[in-house]
Amino acid sequence: RGGGAGGMRLPAGLRERVAAVHGSAALPDCLRVYDGWADRYEQVPEAPGGTGAVPSLSPAPLTAVSLQDVAALEYRAPHLAAASLAFAFPSPPAGARLLDVACGTGLVARELHRRGFRCVHGVDGSAGMLERARSTGLYRELRRCVLGREPLPAPAEHYDAVTVVGALGEGQVPSAAVPELLRVTKPGGFLCLTTRSNPSNLRYKAELEEMLERLEREGAWQKVLAQEVEHWERATSEEESTQGTGYISGVVYIYQKCPVPRLEKD
Repeated sequence: RGGGAGGMRLPAGLRERVAAVHGSAALPDCLRVYDGWADRYEQVPEAPGGTGAVPSLSPAPLTAVSLQDVAALEYRAPHLAAASLAFAFPSPPAGARLLDVACGTGLVARELHRRGFRCVHGVDGSAGMLERARSTGLYRELRRCVLGREPLPAPAEHYDAVTVVGALGEGQVPSAAVPELLRVTKPGGFLCLTTRSNPSNLRYKAELEEMLERLEREGAWQKVLAQEVEHWERATSEEESTQGTGYISGVVYIYQKCPVPRLEKD
């Protein structure tokens, strides 16, 4: 499947939309693209089998071939992130309160619900995406927030876990906003972050990892997982493709905020 020309077989309009939101456009322009993209953005990934085993970070199949953009891209980050977070969580997740930052249309929330997480709040900078997310019924609360320009609309140490899937990249959420994610996470809570490893995002990825490592050195959190994934989504150009596969790669990070609770002895 795929091959070096994979990205060139994607519709031209889709390639242009991906370039617009992951490129160097000003943030207001990026949000306008998302507002217009909301109606054709989503296709639901297939639910993985089981939740008790170590999550597989191999490509997850899609339920159907669709003209929707997420399906065309074979966008797997929501599945991979939710599977990794569920594996890291030490207790049954139903009572946990989660914040889905840059929630989009609700792809991450759907994957979280499949793994037993029921109390999910969401924030996004795009009114169009929030409207679609609200229609899913998957969120207890939804608020508009442009992270990086304003603080998250939540008190300190409020959430058991925070996710940012697909928005840590050039032209979107700045790496300097990561401490704000920590602020709203409970001590011992988890943060699940993703970014792309394609050539046009490597500078941002280096800046992000410098921030992640600095916070770990300062004792703010500890790393649980950093997993590179080769088949992250379809490449939109030859230049972005990983070793001619027709896909770009990406990475899932899981961190746990300090102080980490001590395990009770039997």
